[in-house]
Amino acid sequence: MAQDLFSVNEKVAIVTGGLGQLGRQFSLALADRGAKVAIFDIQVDEQWVAERFVGRRNDDNLMFVRVDITQRCSIEAGLSQVNAKWGVPHALINNAALDAPPNAPVEENGPFESYPESSWDKVIEVSVKGAFLCCQVVGGQIAVAGRGSIVNIGSIYGMVSPDQRIYEYRRAGGTPYFKPVAYSASKSALLNLTRYLATYWAGNNVRVNTLIPGGVFNDQDERFLANYSARVPLGRMAREDEYNGAIVFLVSDASSYMTGANLTIDGGWTAW
Repeated sequence: MAQDLFSVNEKVAIVTGGLGQLGRQFSLALADRGAKVAIFDIQVDEQWVAERFVGRRNDDNLMFVRVDITQRCSIEAGLSQVNAKWGVPHALINNAALDAPPNAPVEENGPFESYPESSWDKVIEVSVKGAFLCCQVVGGQIAVAGRGSIVNIGSIYGMVSPDQRIYEYRRAGGTPYFKPVAYSASKSALLNLTRYLATYWAGNNVRVNTLIPGGVFNDQDERFLANYSARVPLGRMAREDEYNGAIVFLVSDASSYMTGANLTIDGGWTAW
């Protein structure tokens, strides 16, 4: 019974940003359990796919589609390919997002007062407008079918402010660094997009939830890791595969009575 409860076998899912660190994990977690997964990513090309999905390029459960989620026509074209191969999706995981990495230009990670307007626009366009358009196009089709699950990937920094103290070592070393505002604002926006659509599509039996992950280990420098880990009750960053169970849960019937909710998995970060 438990196996059936969490089954995603034969479900069709679209994962945006599926070539990224977490997107790849989400895609494989679903595909390995029998789901048909269409990866929407702007970076789809043979070399990149081969590097990120070793030996899986011709997997019958995976489909790689070049999609620019900031363009409605591109999403519609990608969805048409999914429809032609597998039919109407059962799930949409809005995972694609932009964030400024620590090695970005100084102005990207400088003080709030001088944060570039152009950087704000880029982050909001991908992380918010992209999710909005995917919900309109893909979510709209799911709603017409009268079943399905939409998962918006948020962040602890959309719930609480970044703790700028963990980056102080960068400033002490002569390089100004502040976690940028646009990422936090974009992830906060997803929280109410989730609530809005959860109530809007409740009558269509479409569930909409937000998965809120904490920081993920990705070979960050030792000082950052030490500062971040000290701020987490479990004492470490997440492994990239530690959110896979949550994705399977949210796509499967195990979460059939869950909608409009925030599922926070952060090692305890927001508990302090």
